[in-house]
Amino acid sequence: MKKPIFGIGVGPGDPDLITLKAKRILEGADLIVYPAPENGYSIARKIAFSHFPKNCQELAIDIPMSPNRFPAMKVYESASEKILETAQNDKTVVILCEGDPFFYGSFMYLFYLLNKRSTVEVIPGVSSVMASSARLSSPLAARNDIFTVLPAPLENQILEQQMRAAHAFALVKVGRHFSRVYKLLQKLDLLNKALYIERATMDNEQILDINTVNPLEVPYFSIILVHSRARAWL
Repeated sequence: MKKPIFGIGVGPGDPDLITLKAKRILEGADLIVYPAPENGYSIARKIAFSHFPKNCQELAIDIPMSPNRFPAMKVYESASEKILETAQNDKTVVILCEGDPFFYGSFMYLFYLLNKRSTVEVIPGVSSVMASSARLSSPLAARNDIFTVLPAPLENQILEQQMRAAHAFALVKVGRHFSRVYKLLQKLDLLNKALYIERATMDNEQILDINTVNPLEVPYFSIILVHSRARAWL
């Protein structure tokens, strides 16, 4: 029986948040694959590097930073061929993904391509939303709360509708959309219930009062947590 290809969630940034199962699989890898921006280093590699075997091979997938997914899909297609070629030689192939592979993870595109032709096993990881909740010391939801995850790039009308409907929500991928999101929270009188964090659990993590955030300096890895009913769990 051929070995499966592993898709591993390495967590939000702190290497200690990698699961024991992910660590065990990583330490036996022959090829480790990870996404990397066209310019800069791979965050996933940085998180997991201490668990890399000495003689393993590495494959960086250079992802175009574009809202259009089709240029990136060509890159994924090329990488999938290299991955399958290695896996067919009875080698252990591990693909890294920041956070959890199936929670807004880039791995899902590779999974779609690989799962048609090979067995793929997904190892879950700690998501940025869960990590942010812990770092902010604020529960995400309680009892019968409706909890919603909202990507900040959504249109204002959709964001406002979902914010009104949810008891609690997490705004992800805030980045350059901060000013627009801030105004919506202000309109809905939710600023006093909004908690802001960027790069949760990473070395350069920051927790800031949302009213003091500089919109020009908000990174992609920033999250705003809101519980409209305040401490509903008490």
